[in-house]
Amino acid sequence: MTDVAIIGCGVIGAAAAYHLSRYEIGVLILEKENDVSMGTSRANSAILHAGYSARPGTRMAELNVRGVALAQEICAALDVPYRRTGSLVLAFDDADLEHLGRLYDDGQQNGVPALELLDRDAVLAMEPNLSEQVRGALYAPTAAIVSPWEYTLAMAENAVENGARLELETAVTGLEPLPAGGWRIHTRRGDFEARFVVNAAGVEADRIHAMAAPPDFRTTPCRGEYYLLDKSEGRTVRHIIFQCPTRAGKGVLVAPTVHGNLIVGPNAENIDDGENTATTAQGLAFVAEAARKSVPGLRLGASIRNFAGVRANTDVGDFIIEWAAPGMLDLAGMKSPGLSAAAAVGERAVDLLREAGLPLRKKARPVTGRKRVRFRDMTVPQRADLIRREPDYGRVICRCETVTEGEIIAACHTPIPPRSIDGVKRRTHAGMGRCQGGFCAPRVMEILSRELGLDPLKIPQDRAGSFPLTGRTKQGGDHHA
Repeated sequence: MTDVAIIGCGVIGAAAAYHLSRYEIGVLILEKENDVSMGTSRANSAILHAGYSARPGTRMAELNVRGVALAQEICAALDVPYRRTGSLVLAFDDADLEHLGRLYDDGQQNGVPALELLDRDAVLAMEPNLSEQVRGALYAPTAAIVSPWEYTLAMAENAVENGARLELETAVTGLEPLPAGGWRIHTRRGDFEARFVVNAAGVEADRIHAMAAPPDFRTTPCRGEYYLLDKSEGRTVRHIIFQCPTRAGKGVLVAPTVHGNLIVGPNAENIDDGENTATTAQGLAFVAEAARKSVPGLRLGASIRNFAGVRANTDVGDFIIEWAAPGMLDLAGMKSPGLSAAAAVGERAVDLLREAGLPLRKKARPVTGRKRVRFRDMTVPQRADLIRREPDYGRVICRCETVTEGEIIAACHTPIPPRSIDGVKRRTHAGMGRCQGGFCAPRVMEILSRELGLDPLKIPQDRAGSFPLTGRTKQGGDHHA
């Protein structure tokens, strides 16, 4: 029996594992997919919100502000791409200006530092590509952008390095309380036992909850569609550009990414299937029209990819961080600002487990750092020195993003190695450029096959079963004299 089993390894599950792995306890992470960060945590706006939009007094408000402070520290320690850009919430009429005043007041109550209300001239001086119709803006300098899947992966890898056990492709099918306390967790790969269970299952958190307790919340999957624009458009704006939020969410935004692109979106559409990440002509048309209200000159023809993410809205107006049953802790309803608050949610989970009787003694020497080679960010002398020492870094595999064979090899030998072509993409950025893997994917597959001893026919594009190869077209025959 392990001490704590975490169901789900998105950013919330990874953050809980990251904090718990600092202690002398057994931590087990059960993830249904073939990699971490496969749901909402990889398909979102990639923004660490400052914290003014959450209603004062809520868990969202408290944990957002704490979470963004922790995220900056964690990203620095674990070498995760992060950039503090600040954000602007735009006003276009008197009602919007009044709304900005309320957001400012809420932000003050929530402890958001350095908030400022700007007039039209100040806004356009900061962002000259914005609409001339702008009347003012709320400026939040502590808002930041991050690579969300790398943030999740880094925390999960650190947890594994500190002794946590990660079981991928292990979907939970049932929970059974044990007579002496604790839980038996039924999965498609056998049973596990744990003294405590943490439910961090994202859009499926209500289903996992119902395995242990009567239903008391319901998840409504909400799909948001995006444009990702080429790096040629990455300097269109320098800040995260919001419009005034509505009941549906924070609205359509325009923002730079840490990798130099421009992201535009999302819309908000409630759907029945939490795994339905299809994009639609109607949804993308809405995003385009709404975004051009903020930035009229957006060149959406420079889009290199459209994608959709699904967020876990619930019928509870706040994060759900509660005991579902003895020994069963829900971390549910982690819609925006879930990414922003994640590290603080993990910290709160540790506190609740301690209060429930889990003995926590800190490890003497936990692993606290991580370093990654990013060839594209190195100077010419640094590159030359690296290639002299390790020639694999002299072979560029992904030309769009300047990702080398050495980086892909290194990714294959990390604490959580990739199991798919897109798994390599999330770790190295190979395939995220203009051609979206059209040139480099075959070479990535060859390296993955060689380094991990995998049959190319068994290597998926992304999720388990998404095989890009269906069979061999040439077979070597036997040659006899």
